[in-house]
Amino acid sequence: MAVKLTVVGCSPAWPNPGGAQSGYLVEGPGKLLLDCGPGVLARLREEDAWPIVDAIVISHFHLDHWGDLVPWVWGRMFGLGTEQDPPALWLPPDGRVELQAFGERFGTADMFERTFTVSEYAEDEPFSAAGLQVTAVRLPHYRLRTFGFRVSNADRTLAYSGDSGPSERLAELARDVDLFLCEATLEHGVTDGEPRGHLSVDEAVSSFRASGARRLLLTHRPAELPLADGIEQARDGLILEV
Repeated sequence: MAVKLTVVGCSPAWPNPGGAQSGYLVEGPGKLLLDCGPGVLARLREEDAWPIVDAIVISHFHLDHWGDLVPWVWGRMFGLGTEQDPPALWLPPDGRVELQAFGERFGTADMFERTFTVSEYAEDEPFSAAGLQVTAVRLPHYRLRTFGFRVSNADRTLAYSGDSGPSERLAELARDVDLFLCEATLEHGVTDGEPRGHLSVDEAVSSFRASGARRLLLTHRPAELPLADGIEQARDGLILEV
């Protein structure tokens, strides 16, 4: 069975013109949303009055990867989302405490627990979400606890880097997968901090080649930094069969 990937949003931390931030819908057999950044909920609502997803998995707590969980709460409480079953929400370790703290500032401490069926994944331990097997792999991203994901059904596997600085673990994450969805935020030669938090194109391509993955799709890329011909780039609305 093939896996269908829809790029809902793929902007970096500053949104591209007219773009949504990180959100990738994986279908096969259920519907799994990898990350849910600002703009993703509105894009999903272009297809359905309220999004029909079985599960959401969050890679880390930078706003561009989870921010639209907040409007999802309000829509589930007071809008058309009241008619839908609560999606499963998978968070990094200790994520429930983080969301409770956000809830205390944004509304109520239990607002996310009332909206989603909340669980935490564990590093390197497979779990089931939307009928797919997911494994979270710890990656370096400044000093924030951050994960990439391997997502599989019986026949296909894709890897999603989330955000990551250079690391040998990227090749492990994407080992022999059918598609490697990898961030490439930086211009060549730019160092974004110590420890590092993002990849250049060269670094992403190097990890891809080391992984043995069959296909590379670069994402989280600023519109002002176009890619060279022959390198495949995500765009909002792109649909692929993996």
